[in-house]
Amino acid sequence: MGIILYIIFGALVGWIASIIMGRNAEQGALGNIIVGIVGAFLGGWIMSALGGTGVSGFNLRSFLVALMGAVILLFVLNMFRRGSRHHTV
Repeated sequence: MGIILYIIFGALVGWIASIIMGRNAEQGALGNIIVGIVGAFLGGWIMSALGGTGVSGFNLRSFLVALMGAVILLFVLNMFRRGSRHHTV
């Protein structure tokens, strides 16, 4: 049951991050799940590096940390995609 909750948590975080970053129409459900899960790891790593605690279960604080990581991930991905579009001939 735990893995299903992590997938749902990742999907919710990824979906909200994609709405914030204006990419909701570009990503499907699988993309949202991946962005949410990777964003949770990224957000947790950033918070740990700053001396805080990362994702610590299913609560509002963990949700916000994961959302921050997912938004940062989408921002970085957007920068790479924009850069590659300008260099194509």
